[in-house]
Amino acid sequence: MSAEKPNFPFDAPLFATTLARLILNVALRMFYPFLPAFSRGLGVPIEHLIRLLSLRSALAMSAPFFGRLPDRFGRRNIMLVAMIILAAALAAMALWPGHPFFVVVLLLGMVAQFLFLPAQQAYLSERVPYAQRGRVIAITELAWSGALLLGVPAVGWLLARAATPEVGLPRPFAVLAVVSIAVAGLLSLALPRKAVGHARRSAAFFHWKPILTNPRVLAGLALGMLIGGANESLNVVFAAWLEGSFGLALTALGLATGVIGAAELLGEGGVMALSDRLGKRRTIALGVGLSTLAYLVLPALGSTLPGALAGLFLVYLAFEFAIVATLPLMTELMPLARASVMSANIAGHSLGRMLGALLGGALLPLGIGASGIAAAGINLVALAVLLLWVRENDS
Repeated sequence: MSAEKPNFPFDAPLFATTLARLILNVALRMFYPFLPAFSRGLGVPIEHLIRLLSLRSALAMSAPFFGRLPDRFGRRNIMLVAMIILAAALAAMALWPGHPFFVVVLLLGMVAQFLFLPAQQAYLSERVPYAQRGRVIAITELAWSGALLLGVPAVGWLLARAATPEVGLPRPFAVLAVVSIAVAGLLSLALPRKAVGHARRSAAFFHWKPILTNPRVLAGLALGMLIGGANESLNVVFAAWLEGSFGLALTALGLATGVIGAAELLGEGGVMALSDRLGKRRTIALGVGLSTLAYLVLPALGSTLPGALAGLFLVYLAFEFAIVATLPLMTELMPLARASVMSANIAGHSLGRMLGALLGGALLPLGIGASGIAAAGINLVALAVLLLWVRENDS
């Protein structure tokens, strides 16, 4: 008698892997709002730290090189390795705070993301039917907004309670290292050791040619690249726009961070509610359409600070809804190489963000109106790719 795949909810593994994603995302997102504090604690110029973050973003292009590992060595094993790598890097920075280990945390934290994310998505996808997968994948993405709404404020609290920046610098790294070790232990208990059928077959199935010549996969990668690029073209200019328009850089940035986190949370909740009911492809189309309208409306709303924050809320809600909606569809485009496909998806998003950042920088002198129109135009191309070439593989 053959065993059936369990129905949603997939409680223990879903909880454990989402908690692990939360810690990984806190370690990824905590640097941006606290760059001045880290700069003072390390005694290096903030411009140097910005260059390091740019280097970390460029490293994301190497994600496909890590994609083979979950397919070859097993999803559970790679997730545990990712958390151990993260814990070791954080512990090193806590014990020997300084510039060398700060670089180590930045780079190895990103490597841990490359290892964990495709392995988690493949692991859950092999155990959750496609008809229910949109909700499950969206639940795991709550860890992204949760990092900004819960983890980042906790990091700020730890830094603020220190007498000096040098004293406060090791604290968030020490706490995150301990939590990472605890979560690794939870993963080892929550994730069954026995692999399902697809996971076993996929270990013998890996080479890039079938992936990069698959029309479904290429269309999906192009879709994610365009959606991410459109958003990044606005990401790199909105802070300068707020500062130049309202002269309240720190206040506006703090408000914008909370607004963006709340918008991301609602966007992920929208995918949970609608993706499996409407269908993955329709949900993506809805998200891309709403995102296009939000980009166009943002300049009109931005004549006042409340209007600008409301516009940013709409932009990030629609973007998060659209980008998260692509993930369950991508998990089923090539089931025998899920982790490899999802690694390629990370690289595609990173390429889109890199190109979007270049475009946003070029449009900065032209104002937020030009940025909004450009982002909307890129989204229209993404919608065309979705309607013409993206097809679901729901076998």
